[in-house]
Amino acid sequence: MTDTSTTKLIHAAERFLGKGEKALTREERQVLEQAIGKKALSIDTSAAFDEKSSFGERLADRVASFGGSWTFLISFGVVLLAWVGLNLLLMHSAPDPYPFIFLNLLLSMLAAIQAPVIMMSQNRQAAKDRLVTAHDYECNLKAEIEIMALHDKVDQMRNDDLKQLIAKQQQQIDLLTRLVESRVGVATAPDESK
Repeated sequence: MTDTSTTKLIHAAERFLGKGEKALTREERQVLEQAIGKKALSIDTSAAFDEKSSFGERLADRVASFGGSWTFLISFGVVLLAWVGLNLLLMHSAPDPYPFIFLNLLLSMLAAIQAPVIMMSQNRQAAKDRLVTAHDYECNLKAEIEIMALHDKVDQMRNDDLKQLIAKQQQQIDLLTRLVESRVGVATAPDESK
């Protein structure tokens, strides 16, 4: 960072955040640098997060997404009903007679596999939410800084306008004073024609 931009950063940190340069967090420093450089801060956090995802993480998301869908629930219900119905119809020669021990084993294995996959997906979603929240904070902070800077500019423009108005008013007062003095001088001057 150049000396000029460091000076601007220090001034902005003190003016807008009430902190010295050393007290800034990494996010605050980044936001101030973006604001000073008039650069956009917005990014697609979802796309940025998904780019860093491994195959296993994306698979966990898909499995959790399918496992929590109506398609899964309906198809799973149909399979269960078919399994129970088939085994009840075949009664004595059924591959898994009542109380459906093999079905219980399959359901337990499915639950044992599905639960950690769903938890992995939830952990990834929580990490994604934290990233989105951090980015929202940065965008909000930058917006506040930009608004404060705009207020400063508007205040400066108003002060400059007031100074110019006062200066013009003073010129008009001076002109009126000279005009009054010259009229009064003409009115009080002795009439030389007598």
